[in-house]
Amino acid sequence: MVRINQSKIGETPFQQLLGHNPRIMESWTLLGKVLEKDGQLSVELKEQVRRTLAQRNGCQYCKAKGKPNPHIVDERVLTATGFAEVFARLHGEIPDSVFDVLRDVFSEKEISELIAFICFTTAQQNVGAVLQLEAEA
Repeated sequence: MVRINQSKIGETPFQQLLGHNPRIMESWTLLGKVLEKDGQLSVELKEQVRRTLAQRNGCQYCKAKGKPNPHIVDERVLTATGFAEVFARLHGEIPDSVFDVLRDVFSEKEISELIAFICFTTAQQNVGAVLQLEAEA
């Protein structure tokens, strides 16, 4: 059961939790929309990263949107989701050797976007986990 009541402001259950503070909700939503779109990295790659993180971050709402696809063979997606796993386990204490692997596959612009996406997604999923946001029926 969610720990605080959802506000009447916001389009999704997550936004309604933040809707108690409309400026925060609006800014958060805007950043989410920017990060979720195709940028240096594809929407599809980011979705697999989001799903990977959801399994570790404990947000039932996020987990309910699906598990990572176990049949992916794309090197970029596998590297990004592998990095997401390492990030989730080590909480940002990433060894330089991991960045060497990232540099073999991604440009610095792509690495920057990947890390921003992972950090933002982790924050979202932590909010959902702390407030016990449940999966939609």
